[in-house]
Amino acid sequence: MKIAPAALFASLIAFGTPGYAGAAGSSCESLLKLPLESATVTLAEVVPPGGFRAPGGGANVQNTARFAQLPAFCRVAATLKPSADSDIKIEVWLPASGWNGKFEAVGNGGWAGTIGYSAMAQALARGYATTSTDTGHSTPGGSFALGHPEKLTDYAYRSEHEMTVKAKAVVDAFYGNAPTRSYFNGCSTGGRQALTEATRFPDDFDGIIAGAAANPKTHLDTWRIWMGLQTLKDPETRIPKEKYPAIHRAVLASCDSLDGLKDGLISEPTSCHFDPQVMACQQGDGPDCLTPKQAQSVRTILGPAKSPRTGAEIFPGYQPGTELAWGLLIGGPDPYDTALDQFRYMVFDDPKWDWRTFDVDRDLAKADQKLKGLLSAIDPKSLSAFFGRGGKLLTYQGWSDQDISPLASVNFYKSVTSAFGEAGVSRSMRLFMAPGMGHCGGGEGPNTFDMMVSLEQWVEKGQAPTRVDASHSTNGKVDRTRPLCPYPQVAKYKGSGSIDDAANFVCAAP
Repeated sequence: MKIAPAALFASLIAFGTPGYAGAAGSSCESLLKLPLESATVTLAEVVPPGGFRAPGGGANVQNTARFAQLPAFCRVAATLKPSADSDIKIEVWLPASGWNGKFEAVGNGGWAGTIGYSAMAQALARGYATTSTDTGHSTPGGSFALGHPEKLTDYAYRSEHEMTVKAKAVVDAFYGNAPTRSYFNGCSTGGRQALTEATRFPDDFDGIIAGAAANPKTHLDTWRIWMGLQTLKDPETRIPKEKYPAIHRAVLASCDSLDGLKDGLISEPTSCHFDPQVMACQQGDGPDCLTPKQAQSVRTILGPAKSPRTGAEIFPGYQPGTELAWGLLIGGPDPYDTALDQFRYMVFDDPKWDWRTFDVDRDLAKADQKLKGLLSAIDPKSLSAFFGRGGKLLTYQGWSDQDISPLASVNFYKSVTSAFGEAGVSRSMRLFMAPGMGHCGGGEGPNTFDMMVSLEQWVEKGQAPTRVDASHSTNGKVDRTRPLCPYPQVAKYKGSGSIDDAANFVCAAP
């Protein structure tokens, strides 16, 4: 899009006009010379309203529309080199006017490798100065770590902290003062980054949102490969994708009404004890039934991965309600590539490593020893410093998450409660579970909600969230709203009114 000279001139003038961002600090262009320790600013430019284009033209229709609505901002890019082998790219976006005085860092997904422009756009549209990083590499998958331990450290935790420190310096230089509040918002890998920030760098943020945290990642990826071992090695244990809808219907028939409502959602999946034997094929095989070995695979999928030697749980399994999305992990022919990459490139240092040789006990132990805690479980006790300075942690996950077992978030919450007691947790942490929601969104249940509003109210006004209203849309039209409740509470129908209206539900004990 070509910007008219007059419009561009107006946006540039705004930076030097009282009342606009940057008036008391530096001009956008001058940030190109901003001195930063072990870092170099490589870009500092004014982006006029609606003028941002994602590098490489990779934005989808939704993001393109979102970028078109952005106000003018100062875009700063920098390369950070905290180690000799580091090459961390970050961007910092600074509203030209209407800055809310606050800072929001956003997280990544998978093995990262890209800057989260979409998430940055959402933060900028709300008046935040915002930042994101590629975590130190620009290639897909986990191959970046092969022979590069410093890059793995950057991915594991260092890039987010370095990004935060440098971005805050940019904010301070541009506006002439530091942000009044700082927040982190991430899901999946971003959820793990969020927990890592809270535990390793408790002074970085005042409030943190951790969605569907990939924690602990060594055990998570072990579970993902274990699922493949159980269902993909033997053709007879494989469940064809065509059968997923039939299994889902059977699960709903068994458990949908456990909460008193027939609404297509399972509010408390842990109370659902689905027996796949009800789908047993009476003769041969068929599209709506399960062979004995397929039925056993369903039992395996809906259970945790356990140590063959000790029986100890390694990672929890899928929950009832996820059936339509099982193809991500067991759709074959191989296990989830994201999981395989950890063992190929970070444990065995062999791109040709064969997952069929995977031994759960031996290879998980090797991963834990080799990675020296970089991707292992977040210790709940290490949240003490973050909680002690008044930090607030909001966590959430969909009960129908197809990528990371939702019980991972539940188990972490329980471990924090065990470490700090219910009273201590109630002052500092909340978990919200979303029935029918998939990984970081999507799914049949209400899956759109705004955790940032709840976090702001808690951090800035001391109002802990007692519910978060969520919505579900079809073809762009909202067709259901429902409250998400602080775990272990669940949404209970009042007994009258539409079951698609959140106003007719209360949060109560299960």
